[in-house]
Amino acid sequence: MRIVYANQPAPDSWTSSIFLAGPTPREGRDIPAPPSWRKDALRALKLIGYNGVVFVPETEDGTFKHDYDDQIEWEELCLNFADKILFWIPRELTALPGFTTNDEWGYWKKCDPKKLVLGTPPDAPKVKYQRYYAEKLGIPVKDTLAESCLFVSSFNTDVREHGERYVPLHIWRTKAFQNWYRAQKSAGNTLNHARVEWSRSIIEGLPPFFSILRVDITTSDGERKDNEVIICRPDTSMVVLYHKAAALLETKIVFVEEFRSPVANQSGRVLTLPGGSSLNEEMAPPKVASEECWEEVGISIPTSKFVAHSARQLDTTSLTHRAHLFSHELSDAQISTIESQAEVRRGVTEMQEVTRRKVLTLQDALANPNIDWSIKGMLAEVLL
Repeated sequence: MRIVYANQPAPDSWTSSIFLAGPTPREGRDIPAPPSWRKDALRALKLIGYNGVVFVPETEDGTFKHDYDDQIEWEELCLNFADKILFWIPRELTALPGFTTNDEWGYWKKCDPKKLVLGTPPDAPKVKYQRYYAEKLGIPVKDTLAESCLFVSSFNTDVREHGERYVPLHIWRTKAFQNWYRAQKSAGNTLNHARVEWSRSIIEGLPPFFSILRVDITTSDGERKDNEVIICRPDTSMVVLYHKAAALLETKIVFVEEFRSPVANQSGRVLTLPGGSSLNEEMAPPKVASEECWEEVGISIPTSKFVAHSARQLDTTSLTHRAHLFSHELSDAQISTIESQAEVRRGVTEMQEVTRRKVLTLQDALANPNIDWSIKGMLAEVLL
């Protein structure tokens, strides 16, 4: 275990890191400073066998002797570095009020709650608010410092260096991030810095489904860009289900009509291809395609029956994920069944997904303003 005290430089690499956040003992006019709880936390982490980096926002000898602004900047840097932030709040209104801790907690609970563990003694005053939001956001809550340290410790073998250190483990380990980062390294680009702006899981206990990171990248030929964000989410599988006609423009295509919050057209609904992504990152794209066809269209297609096309990004200026494109030619019976059940609602209820099927000719689809450019590109890939 490597301990980095206030204003000390961070190591160039590590496998995991923890920041010990919470009220720091301060002397009052007539009150001596109580012992620092962080010494007990370090002993607990050592006893567990934790072998990562621990950021401690105190000096090693316990005296505050740094410029205030420098201290804040160091804490902000290391809070961003940390894979986990342990908020231990043994609030005592005279000696350990934790006013700064409240502000830090408020920021990180909204930005990246996956990083947090909250520990508070059951008898600590004025922590009901923190406990309420911890439970609401799925942040672990522990009653003792030892339990908190045990829960916050993360054992990892992946070494992250330099700019990689800014990507917390729960995002670093996702396939969505690794696909993007692998492409950057293949192009010879360097990640200088990253900052998590927002991260959320759809289901508690699973890795983040969406992550927004502000990144600082230097390209292989020396260009640098530090003013953009990347939006990471799992890859999707999209399927063109079609019934071929003698005239290409009369070919029938199955679309899914549904309400999606980002839709910005007069109908308030989008026409898209059957498709989506799985909460299981390891599910193969053809399997995802098969499941989406069943969920949204009600047709069972074995993965062996799909024709695989290319996998491409949908918006290379912001979205990092790719759409894996598949197609399948429908029989007369299949297209007739789908057309006859156009008003039957499908989708995954627990995911607030309600879909209807709609069959359009290629000519009508190309002219329809509610079908976005990415879908029209997929149609061109398969049919033109």
